[in-house]
Amino acid sequence: MLLQEIITDPTFVLAPWVVLFPLLGIAINMLLGHRLGERFISTTASLASAGSFITAVLLMLALARNPEGTTITLMEWINTGSLQVDWAFRVDTLSVTMMLVVGGVGTLIHVYAAGYMHYDVRFNDDQGRYRRFFVFFNLFILAMMILVSADNYLMLFVGWEGVGLCSYLLIGFWFEKRENGLGNARAGKKAFLVNRIGDFGLLIALFLMVQHFGSLQFDVVNTRAPEVAAATPGVLLAMTLFMLLGVTGKSAQLPLFVWLPDAMAGPTPVSALIHAATMVTAGVYLIARSHGLYELVPAAQDAVVWVGTLTALFAATIAAAQNDIKKVLAYSTISQLGFMVASVGMGAFVAGMFHLTTHAFFKALLFLGAGSVILGMENARNLDEQKHDAHLHHDHIDPQDMTLMGGLRKKMPLTFWVYLIGALALAGIAPLAGFFSKDEILATARHSHPVVFVVLLVTAFLTAFYVGRQLWLVFFGKPRTKNAEMARENSRVITLPLLLLAVLTLIGGLLNFPGSHILETWLHHTLGGGHQPGFDLMTASISLIVALAGLSFAWLVYGRKGWKSGETDPLADVLGGLYNGARDKWRVDELYDMVVVKPLQKIARDWAEPVDQGWIDGIAVGLGSLTKAISHQLSRLENGYVRFYELSVVVGIAAIFTYLVLR
Repeated sequence: MLLQEIITDPTFVLAPWVVLFPLLGIAINMLLGHRLGERFISTTASLASAGSFITAVLLMLALARNPEGTTITLMEWINTGSLQVDWAFRVDTLSVTMMLVVGGVGTLIHVYAAGYMHYDVRFNDDQGRYRRFFVFFNLFILAMMILVSADNYLMLFVGWEGVGLCSYLLIGFWFEKRENGLGNARAGKKAFLVNRIGDFGLLIALFLMVQHFGSLQFDVVNTRAPEVAAATPGVLLAMTLFMLLGVTGKSAQLPLFVWLPDAMAGPTPVSALIHAATMVTAGVYLIARSHGLYELVPAAQDAVVWVGTLTALFAATIAAAQNDIKKVLAYSTISQLGFMVASVGMGAFVAGMFHLTTHAFFKALLFLGAGSVILGMENARNLDEQKHDAHLHHDHIDPQDMTLMGGLRKKMPLTFWVYLIGALALAGIAPLAGFFSKDEILATARHSHPVVFVVLLVTAFLTAFYVGRQLWLVFFGKPRTKNAEMARENSRVITLPLLLLAVLTLIGGLLNFPGSHILETWLHHTLGGGHQPGFDLMTASISLIVALAGLSFAWLVYGRKGWKSGETDPLADVLGGLYNGARDKWRVDELYDMVVVKPLQKIARDWAEPVDQGWIDGIAVGLGSLTKAISHQLSRLENGYVRFYELSVVVGIAAIFTYLVLR
């Protein structure tokens, strides 16, 4: 039952359905999916996600009429002492923007996954997991919708943990595959554990809120924040920095970014959903939602700016030397998230949200395009023929290795053109969506943080370079393997979502096009003015020149002479040891393994195991043995002799009577 007192527009009462639709999809597929087949399962899951999106569209139209928004309280949740937390849905321009992104892009990925997983479960010879995949997929949408629709930090945290759980389930979906049958399982565990570190920081921030604000509701926290900042400024600094720790985990920023590249272990639709529409955007949303706190703590804002800026540069250097088509996109996501985090740290919340939205379009397009390439390399459409015709059998190679591709422009023309649109948008080429959203971030940095502006420009150059490198290796030149020679375009269920995402990438810049600034006007009701410099022709010109220079350098290195399979990477000849460092991801994983993992394992061997198995288990076993011994002695009282029982009753009565007399 809805407990909201005043609702300005009756459409707002639909807000809970952004969560209820995917919940309904999960329930139906769990109950009926195993009986009704793949088409029913994928259709149900896709319709559930589409239901959330349509609800978000209706809420957007209602907000256009009543931009002040409202809160829909579904039920009282926690009421203890002075702390009251309701299960309530916040309907404002920021939350609905996120609902539209999650629901819209998420639905297209669901449709794509219907075709992709049809092949994937057969390649992995386990068709029974098809239903499980879509149950997890709907659960991901449900958790993210809880996160972005929450009216308080605790409900947000439920969604925050929910997407963490879903990432674990989906990254390790084929948990028995890869190295020693444990590679994918380890990748899922790594994502889960690294995010727990960040979640610890967010929890500390929530504890501080309860202690100093007496509430976890967004409006109450923002209203009381100036008072707390004036009385105890250190508290607000600690709160925002602990929150930033949570952001570095969920949005894969330094130093907790290491889980995201390993997330490529999941099926490609999982990569697209995590990187484009759900989990990794949560941290950016959290800072934007908490803008009232960060604006009061300049030191925390500076920390956010530099975490984002350094992450953007660091990840871009690694992406430039990777050969796995999905790994390049993974490090690209980390880098682009760095742009967003730097933007919200500078106070340009609208610019950050603008780039979050356009990035969802072109990064989903790129990941799904990469999935189409992988299916082409695996000759997925020939799967049935391969079972009967030996001459169609393809080589057992890594279908994600770009050095084994080449020439796919002619083999998969539709995939090539849509991938080209997404790649150029990522590079920041006008007039695609990525150009306008990245330009706003660069313009903000140029006016307020000159050093950050220079670092982000270098990052933009590297971005264009690795985009060009990927295009040349995958689509141009001649096929370098039999698999690339045999590749062909995929079915419409795969290509249709690519076409729709390509259209969104082409026109996405109109969301905040110079002169209209639709998104800025829309988000002003929630985020205020912020620091929006508007369109800067000088910055736009510089960024475009830098992007074209990066693409040109990629052509000089990889496109001019071509690259044959087995040859040394031409970039290695140019950069030498720097290339090896970037290719090896600067050995950050090895550093973590040496500094954190192995010491903890040694502690576990030398201390935890003796303490756990010796003392703790010893106490538990001892208590069990003691209980057994006492029970054995007491059992002797049950000897079956009635006269013994009568004597016991008499002695007991006598003892009680004696006690009463003596007292």
